[in-house]
This record gives sequence, structure tokens and C-alpha cells, in this order.
Amino acid sequence: MSTEALSQTWFMTQRQLTAVLRQPAYVVMMLIQPAVWLFLFGNLFKDVVELGGFGTGSYLDYLVPGIVVMSALSSNMWAGMGTLEEIERGTLNRFLTTPVGRGALMNANVVQQALTTAVQSLLIVLLGRLGGAEYPGGAAGVAVLVVAASLLGTVFGAFSNALGMLVRQRESIIGINTFLLLPLTFLSSAFMAPSRMPDWMRHVADLNPLDWAMVAGRSAMSEDPDRFVVLTRTGALAALAVVAVLLSIRTFRSYQRSV
Repeated sequence: MSTEALSQTWFMTQRQLTAVLRQPAYVVMMLIQPAVWLFLFGNLFKDVVELGGFGTGSYLDYLVPGIVVMSALSSNMWAGMGTLEEIERGTLNRFLTTPVGRGALMNANVVQQALTTAVQSLLIVLLGRLGGAEYPGGAAGVAVLVVAASLLGTVFGAFSNALGMLVRQRESIIGINTFLLLPLTFLSSAFMAPSRMPDWMRHVADLNPLDWAMVAGRSAMSEDPDRFVVLTRTGALAALAVVAVLLSIRTFRSYQRSV
């Protein structure tokens, strides 16, 4: 990517970030909802670690990466709604008359979502620490978790943008997101150790990008990280993110030809 393309993407990203910061209710909910999940499930299922297989004596330690990744998924799945809103207001069409690169127009939304996800992830990790969670992997482990969550956010943010371009209806986006959110979450190791899951569910979780981010984060934050697991899972997420971004840009070009 050229310097000019990077500059244009960053300029458009700043515009997206400004819009987010002008919605204080949205920023507050970004913190409250994960905190509710974290401490609600953390207290409700705290004794489940006695069954074994969690790799830790504290359920909160196990839960924090799950909540980080789940929050990244739930927030980025709605990126297409912002794209759809810009289409309806005519903002996107006006940008098509400017010299701004078409890739920058789409990637700015994805970059903004990734940055927002990174901040949200760090705040959830901090909340978990204040609640008593321990992170033996230290700052490096936390960094891997944040990167994995941001990559996952990029995947679903880009796919959501592509979806917004294709369906151009709020009801369709809401329906698809609602349909996918819970299955993707519960067909993963977000709340339960893989060894305690039914065999078929464990095999499905192995193919779930949500689970890749959780496994990479948990391993990196453990006392003895498995570098192979971390690298393969984050690598798979990075590859999927590239595919999703390319698909998003291609879909945008199809939209451009239709206006």
C-alpha cells in the first residue's frame, strides 16, 4: 500500500473515530456490557473450574479472554450498519466524487473498528485484573490477546461492511447478526473448557475463528505459552482478515458501479 493510500485511510479513520467519540452513550455501553458479562458469568460459574480442564484455578482467569473476544465479535458485527447509514444519507456517494481512494473509504471503517476493539480489550483486561484475575504471561500475553481480538474484529467488521453493501437493508443485517452471534459464541471455548464440551461441539469450535482468538490469547497469557498454538491461530486470523478486507473492497467496487 502506497504512502498516499495510507494517508487517505488514516484521514478517513480519524473521521470515523471522531464520530464514535461524539456518541458518549455508545462509549459507555462499550464498557458496561462486557463488565456485566465478565462479572455475571464469573460469579455464576466460578466453581466450574473444580471439574478440571481449564488450565487455571480461577474461572475469572479463564473467562477474561473469552469476554474480550466475544466483545470484539459483537461490536464489529454491526460495522455494516454504519456503512448502510452512510449510503442512506448520501455521504458515501459524495465521497465517490473526491480523489480519496476507494480502498481507503472501506478500510477506514475497519481500522476504526480495530482500534476501538483494541482499547475495549485493554479495558476488559484491566477490569478482570481489578476483579482478581491473574495474567502469568504478562504484558506480552495481553498484547497477543489484544492483537487476536483486533484481527477477529477486522474479519467480522470487513464482512459486515460487505454485507451492508450487498443487502442494503437494516432488517437483513440485524437478522443475520442475531442469527450468528450466539452460535458463534457458544460453539467456542468462551465459557467452557474444550475437554468438557461434547465431541461434536469441540470439533466445530476448532473451525470457529472466535475460538482461534480465544485459544491464542489464553495460551499467550498462561504461565507456559505454546508458541506454535499462538502463531498458528493468530496467523490463521491474519490470513482470514486479509481475505475479508479484499472481499469488502471488491464488494464496494460492485456498489460503485451500481450508482
